Amino acid sequence: MAKTSLLLCFIFVVFASVSVSLAKKELGIYELKKGNFCVKLTNWGATVVSIVLPDKKGKLADVVLGYDSIEEYKSDTSYFGSIVGRVANRIGGAQFSINGTHYKLVANEGKNMLHGGLRGFSDVVWKVKKHKEEGHSPYITFTYRSFDGEQGFPGDLTVEVTYMLFGENKMSVTMKAKALNKATPVNLAQHTYWNLGGHNSGDILSQTVQIFGSHITPVDKELIPTGQINYIKGTPYDFLEPHTVGSKIYQLPSGYDINYVLDGGRGHRMKKTAMVHDSKSGRVMELWTNAPGVQFYTSNGLKDVKGKGGYVYQPHAALCLETQGFPDSVNHPNFPSQIVYPGKSYKHFMLFRFTTK
Repeated sequence: MAKTSLLLCFIFVVFASVSVSLAKKELGIYELKKGNFCVKLTNWGATVVSIVLPDKKGKLADVVLGYDSIEEYKSDTSYFGSIVGRVANRIGGAQFSINGTHYKLVANEGKNMLHGGLRGFSDVVWKVKKHKEEGHSPYITFTYRSFDGEQGFPGDLTVEVTYMLFGENKMSVTMKAKALNKATPVNLAQHTYWNLGGHNSGDILSQTVQIFGSHITPVDKELIPTGQINYIKGTPYDFLEPHTVGSKIYQLPSGYDINYVLDGGRGHRMKKTAMVHDSKSGRVMELWTNAPGVQFYTSNGLKDVKGKGGYVYQPHAALCLETQGFPDSVNHPNFPSQIVYPGKSYKHFMLFRFTTK
């Protein structure tokens, strides 16, 4: 009996060791490379870890904020580079109703839900479905299956995200989801923090931005949309003509954190979303999407965040352009619906083009 117990203990220890080993192997860093354009990602949160681009003189720099290790991403609270969901941005009161059925979600920002709750899609391990590191169009596809009741959301949901490099310094992000058995809201967003001067180059206040959206969805003091859609011409939110981030930011309480209603209609066709230019490096980023909105965020909440190479990120160290459905659309019938019904699919595309001038 003692020998049997000893053997069972030994088997348990070996099994536990193998399980831990396999668990560790689940997480990894994956590279996409096309010439001197290099993107690194991790399957923790389907996250963009780094994007290395040349400046106007050919000097390479990493233009996204982040960390040196996966462990740091696992304790991150800023959503650096991750895919956020099942519903990005905020849901007021962490609740909504579909066809008369009321759902209470997991609140993680006061009484509200932000970016999918306490453990959204940014805080789970995604499977690597396919990975082609180099070649004409290197790409990687991550998949995740969200279960019925996860963070309070109804229904099982399959999710797939593909990052691809193609052409000359172009990157596409394709986000797809399919509701399997219940109607559910789906609003995924890619939450990279951009600094075209380099992640460790200081703030982005001198960088020039243009946003092709003439309206915003204003918010209350908790950053929950009021349901209104306001014209922004002549206000501090007006980026219809390109100007620096810092030129009007101090007219706002802490910086930009608002959803723009993109011009070009509410259809699902691709439309030009924004342009960013860093005059010092000469780097330019152009963004297109089929989503109806884009959240412009100037990293107001960053403070003493230790990032790559020990560099410490402060407020306005980067900007985010998160294409999306409108925040809290589940509670505003006048906003474009983000409800996906069983058997139907959600499709969200982003296209980035990087140049210099």
